[in-house]
Amino acid sequence: MASVLSVALGERSYEIHVGAGLLARAGALIRPLLASPRVFVVTDETIEGLHLDTLKESLDRAGIENHGVVLPPGEQTKDFAHLESLLDAMLDARCERGTTIVAFGGGVIGDLTGFAASVLLRGVPFIQIPTTLLSQVDSSVGGKTGINTRQGKNLVGSFYQPRLVLADIDVLSTLAPRDLRSGYAEVVKYGLIDDPAFFAWLEQHGLALLLGNAEARTHAVLTSCAAKARVVAADEKESGQRALLNLGHTFAHALEAEGGYGEALQHGEAVAIGMLMAFDLSVRMGLCPAADLARLEAHLKALALPVALPPLPEGKAWSAPALLSHFAKDKKVKDGKVTFVLARGIGQAFLCREVERAQVLAVLEDWVARP
Repeated sequence: MASVLSVALGERSYEIHVGAGLLARAGALIRPLLASPRVFVVTDETIEGLHLDTLKESLDRAGIENHGVVLPPGEQTKDFAHLESLLDAMLDARCERGTTIVAFGGGVIGDLTGFAASVLLRGVPFIQIPTTLLSQVDSSVGGKTGINTRQGKNLVGSFYQPRLVLADIDVLSTLAPRDLRSGYAEVVKYGLIDDPAFFAWLEQHGLALLLGNAEARTHAVLTSCAAKARVVAADEKESGQRALLNLGHTFAHALEAEGGYGEALQHGEAVAIGMLMAFDLSVRMGLCPAADLARLEAHLKALALPVALPPLPEGKAWSAPALLSHFAKDKKVKDGKVTFVLARGIGQAFLCREVERAQVLAVLEDWVARP
């Protein structure tokens, strides 16, 4: 039996369903929301081989005509070229304003599809069916959509809410261990922001979650989605409180950009390192106990998440000044200053714009120098 949460946004409110077996029930859950019984499904080659037949059978049983497109997997798909090809595919399929677009995949598919839906015919409805832990607990909820550019990550996009989110816990069993761990970093984030009891729960049950315990996975996804739903309802366009959800992401986006969005560093792995850097900076500024940084590092290390920068391909080396240069392109820059999410301790995150450039550079230099 699935649990149902709500993202309260007035007329644009929507439900998040979390539980097992949702993919087989997707057609029945989607059908009442459709202006016409027709959907366009966007997925990637990995999900096509694993789950697309199950979704299509469910849509067929519900009498929903379905067409779609299969894109390459990976962060490189979140660009202008693939956005153009996706829009062309939807227009070639004669999508109308009553056609609902279904994002069926991880964060890349969800972000790209949501953005395409927001601009196609000046906006068509879309639904999120996230298939990774990272997308189930974070990117599928809240309406952030977008693509990457050569200047940085998610710099072109829109706030555009889905009509429904279906998070089927069963599909997580097909994830590679590295992908599961990458998503787990976003789960940890919710404990670090304002829920120290959840972080303590993760210290006790995180390994079981990664090893396949369905009850632990369900609890983690529900807790994470409930936390994000509360924040989004209070601050949809990220004018204040919602920016706390970016804990670790200012550092992480710089790491990803400098790493070329390649396989050397997945998004969740970059977030894990970024959260450690944010806590490291907080300790150096005298804001956070060093013991909390050590506790976070110990937990991430115990679950095989990176606690040091990985080697880059093709002989390229990490550079602190190069990483720092990416910060100026961050979406949270205001009046030339970067807004950092710092911490006074585990479960005590806050926003800070008064951070000295030299302090940030010192953190980056130490991390680059680590063996």
